[in-house]
Amino acid sequence: MKEVFGNTLGLKPSQLEALRRTYRRRVDAEAIVSPELARHLTELSRETHRQVGVFLDRKGDVEAVIVGDARKLDLPDVGRARAGESRLRGLRLVHTHLHGEPITRDDHTDLALLRLDLVAAVEVMEDGLPGRVHFAHLVPENETGALWKDEAAPTVHDLDWPALSSALALEESFARARALRRTGGRERAILVGWGGKRRTRAEAEGSLEELKELARTAGVEVLDATLQMRRDPDPRYFIGEGKLQELLLHSMQLMASMIVFDADLSPSQARHIAEATSLKILDRTQLILDIFAQRAQSADGKLQVELAQLKYLYPRLVRRDDSLSRLAGGIGGRGPGETKLEIDRRRVRDRITALERRIASLSQNRGLRRKQRNERALPVLSIVGYTNAGKSTLLNALTASEVLVEDKLFATLDPTSRRLRFPRDREVIITDTVGFIRDLPEDLVDAFRATLEELDDADLLLHVVDAADPRHDQQIRAVEAILRDLGLDGKRRLLVFNKADRLPPGEAEALAHARDGVAVSAVTRDGLPELLRRCDRILFSDGRVSVQDVEASG
Repeated sequence: MKEVFGNTLGLKPSQLEALRRTYRRRVDAEAIVSPELARHLTELSRETHRQVGVFLDRKGDVEAVIVGDARKLDLPDVGRARAGESRLRGLRLVHTHLHGEPITRDDHTDLALLRLDLVAAVEVMEDGLPGRVHFAHLVPENETGALWKDEAAPTVHDLDWPALSSALALEESFARARALRRTGGRERAILVGWGGKRRTRAEAEGSLEELKELARTAGVEVLDATLQMRRDPDPRYFIGEGKLQELLLHSMQLMASMIVFDADLSPSQARHIAEATSLKILDRTQLILDIFAQRAQSADGKLQVELAQLKYLYPRLVRRDDSLSRLAGGIGGRGPGETKLEIDRRRVRDRITALERRIASLSQNRGLRRKQRNERALPVLSIVGYTNAGKSTLLNALTASEVLVEDKLFATLDPTSRRLRFPRDREVIITDTVGFIRDLPEDLVDAFRATLEELDDADLLLHVVDAADPRHDQQIRAVEAILRDLGLDGKRRLLVFNKADRLPPGEAEALAHARDGVAVSAVTRDGLPELLRRCDRILFSDGRVSVQDVEASG
């Protein structure tokens, strides 16, 4: 005998037997529910004072019988069969309402999240007979953003909705919409920011704006962004189960394929959210790693990005199934060998070790090149700063180079060195490095530490700041924090407030004066002579190059 699901505690044996007999009933495939089944459910509901429902498949057979309490049903796990972006579950839920209420919020949530063909609620009359019937079904993508539509019929005999035909037509509409979205070839994402005890609303909003730029750089189409203020993150779903359900419904309305969180999710949080939503889940670190993987061009950069990705992946390798472990091979093998999970982890560890050795070898080669360069006694200027502050543009303006420049975060990752020639055959080496960002993933900093060793030999760090960005104070603090972590806080630094042309006249100069910096525009070249003068005072105070020589070179 098939099982009765839900709240069966306290039911009489005769009532349980009547519920089990429900499995013998059958409904026409095109009918929402038959009058006979509706009366059977309402009589049981009146007798037990509980909601009673059934899952019907597309042939009209009863797949599950469910009992709830007076207000709601607790649905059993229906699995993931059929349900997808363009397919429905192939099941419709028909249940009773004891108080004559229409389709409830819980009914709408079950309809959308489970992607049911239809949800129907039959009113239970005082005499136990079925009364008014309310039902709801999903609708195709529309201008209003509505996800479902509510319908009603005065009695079960007046139901004329073709259940099977409507479900098939709806799946065709979903399939056409999916095909149109695939034409663009871009991921469609909703961004989720957070704030609370450790992050104010203003900080959370600023970080969410930065996440939008990261998503744009990664080639993701941002459909919407939402901010969740919560004292402490939920240990299971990060934003809480209720908020996650709202987010999932919203993602279905917008036909999103991905949710990106402005935080570092734990492996268990990422897994639970993915299981609850069936969507692709990314956190801030993974998004940055994806950008670095797209942008890395040199062999060094590709190795460093791969190392960071593997270090991120390693703790997220979990058992996907309960399959038996592999048996030990060879003569005399005893007991089970490594599981698939253990083999995957070992391979990742071996690859991490190999990458660290290759990166260390490349670091030694760079050290030799730096030693040869230092033997020539050439001063070194290193450009550092927040990503997209205009570091590469400044390098191009100073050296007449053609380093890639884009209005995107992390447009260039690989360090670039150029000679900056002064009159009388005086030269300095000027180096552009990878841009920094707040909460830069630790694994990424470790992976690029070999590249950032170039900063150790710098005689002066030019800290480039986007003066036109309203968050430049936070960005300055983020860069200074990373420099401290790298042990470079003792290096001489000069703040360079770039993009002065985007501010009202005199405003960038006031910002620079307040911090003993220099205001420039790398695009219009305004302020570059003053920048070179300041560099001369710091680097060539012993008179090797005069201020007049530097002025002449500008």
